[in-house]
Amino acid sequence: MRSIEVDFDVFKALTTRRPTEDITENDVLRSLLGLPSKRGSTIPRAADDVPGAGDWIVKAIRFPAGTEFRASHKGQTWLGRVERGALVVNGKRFDTPSAAAVFITKSPTNGWTFWEFRPPGQSSWQIIKGLRRK
Repeated sequence: MRSIEVDFDVFKALTTRRPTEDITENDVLRSLLGLPSKRGSTIPRAADDVPGAGDWIVKAIRFPAGTEFRASHKGQTWLGRVERGALVVNGKRFDTPSAAAVFITKSPTNGWTFWEFRPPGQSSWQIIKGLRRK
């Protein structure tokens, strides 16, 4: 199999368009180029990838409005949701995952390892750190 080199910005853009870990970078490229899927995977078309007014963009990662977040701390499950360009937890708005995690833990916490997310229409949860690749 051949490989291609892409710069970091291109890789990050491909990664943000992967709604789940089951969708590969190749699947994203096939969709963007208008090619049929080889595995039956479906991802949003390029027109659907345009950020919406309520989407939350943090560290160049886009979470569509309605994306759900969850985390467990000291036996309690915390839930959040992307609304109007921010993560909302218990009615409080946060600009970063870490700020929301610190609110819950009351101590310095890496929000990228603390939170899981589930995009609208998806059934599986993922750690958000998986979106931030090398």
